Amino acid sequence: MFTLHEPLDDASRDALNAYDDLTAALLARRGVTTAAAADAFLNPSYDLHVHDPLRMTDMPKAAERFARAILQKEKIAVWSDYDCDGIPGATLLHDFLTKAGANFVTYIPHRHLEGYGMNMHGVESLAKDGASLLVTVDSGITDLAPVAHANALGIEVIVTDHHLPGEQLPDAYAVVNPNARKNEPYPFHGLCGSGVAWKLVCAALAVSPELRARIPVGWEKWLLDMVALATVADMVPLCDENRVLVWYGLVVMRKSPRIGLQKLCRTARCEQRTLTEDDIGFMLAPRVNAASRMGDARGAFELFTTNDEARADELAKHLEKLNRTRKSEAGAITRAVHARLKERIEMPSVIALGDPEWRPALLGLVANSIAEEFSRPVFLWGREGDATIKGSVRSGTVNALELMRGARDAFVEFGGHAASGGFTAHEDAIFTLEEKLVSALARLMVSTDEDSSLSRADIDIAPAEVTHALLKKLQRLAPFGIGNEKPCVRMRAVVVRTVSQFGKGGEHRKICFASGETDTLDGIVFFARGALVQTIDSITEGDAVHILAHLERDMFSRGRPVRLRLLAIAKADRT
Repeated sequence: MFTLHEPLDDASRDALNAYDDLTAALLARRGVTTAAAADAFLNPSYDLHVHDPLRMTDMPKAAERFARAILQKEKIAVWSDYDCDGIPGATLLHDFLTKAGANFVTYIPHRHLEGYGMNMHGVESLAKDGASLLVTVDSGITDLAPVAHANALGIEVIVTDHHLPGEQLPDAYAVVNPNARKNEPYPFHGLCGSGVAWKLVCAALAVSPELRARIPVGWEKWLLDMVALATVADMVPLCDENRVLVWYGLVVMRKSPRIGLQKLCRTARCEQRTLTEDDIGFMLAPRVNAASRMGDARGAFELFTTNDEARADELAKHLEKLNRTRKSEAGAITRAVHARLKERIEMPSVIALGDPEWRPALLGLVANSIAEEFSRPVFLWGREGDATIKGSVRSGTVNALELMRGARDAFVEFGGHAASGGFTAHEDAIFTLEEKLVSALARLMVSTDEDSSLSRADIDIAPAEVTHALLKKLQRLAPFGIGNEKPCVRMRAVVVRTVSQFGKGGEHRKICFASGETDTLDGIVFFARGALVQTIDSITEGDAVHILAHLERDMFSRGRPVRLRLLAIAKADRT
């Protein structure tokens, strides 16, 4: 049932002869097939592998204007998004501008009251406050009207963003976005919004000797803690330059004196000195995002920028409370969705449900769990503070953006990617939304078979081979993420010793496998759903099973043993 990847070809094996078979195969599967590329991948170098920011279109003029505004004490407005890409970007610009002695203000729109991107009211308030330069972070690329309004009010705008543009670019002083133009000369297009903002900092220091004189050489590397946080949280590809930035960013995070980061790690029960990309993605980022999902994002921004230990402690605890509330509310919505689905005689090929009382900011989280459970696209909507109908879609089987295009008449606007997206729906369209999406799916004639990549492993091992040495070898390829997924191991006919549940509602599963005559090996699944949990719950002591899993260190057990993060299970008697 679970197959191995194709073996390494002879040419690649010869090129990677400095590495053992497993490491060479893992590198080749990531497109790393030369000795030079392998050295760059396994040994990231800040000096060699971070690209020149001035190669990005409009960056030279943006950097010169930014530096001039700092030196001449112009009022600079930083307009950032409210998520865990925008907040870190606002933080790193705050730190840089403070260090440079700039005159500036940070504007973070309220998610529920103002929505995403620039808006007229905010621009007008900044103009009244005397701003003459506005720098966006992780937003602005589609804000044509607000940028034009800023120009009319005497504010020049530098857009720093990474999102895809609309049919035309905003009429800004500079548009710095590696994804904004077809013939962009910058060699890497996968930066997150905070990454682009950090590039502006580096470029400003490069073009202005006077500004450089104010900032110690290399100080800008300390801002990489925020770049790493945002890059992992925003799920951009963890390859090329992003890999370098996150690698160094994790080094900074592990020893960062940033009091807010220290407090956030403590409340999330993360060990700062051993932080990993998993800690960022599963522990830190959700708490930062909880600020805007459940209230005002400025609490997260203040946490990272304050030097007051007592205030940082208060803010970190507040984010922890918001995150718990977020989990509770998302859980309530999930239960409501389940209740409605149970009433159905037949499950549609696309699930589309909503309620005016549901908070739109939480629906992506819920839609993701429902889509995983039922293996089909899920659209959930609620009513935003401005009374508009907004929602989220998650889909692991069908291109979500293409599906929305197939039912475009139902939407005021929509956007996203293959696996996820957001939308604003017409008030009268919500009653027929599911029907239209089901029809759109039928027209697309897209197969909903699971992608075979899930069933491919990198290596066959026995339970006794799960060791710290093997984990260390696999972790040479970290940090892992989109474009650099964790290596996957396969085990065949492993004997089950025990199966148990844990968590408040028994939502997690733990299987203890035999490893030799007396030893055991633990495998876990957090928030078990769909076919995986059904298979686990059908297993009993003594069963033999085939396994696909990642290896990880159990940070909460004595000795921090290596355990399995289970991805898929099948009974051994199945073919």
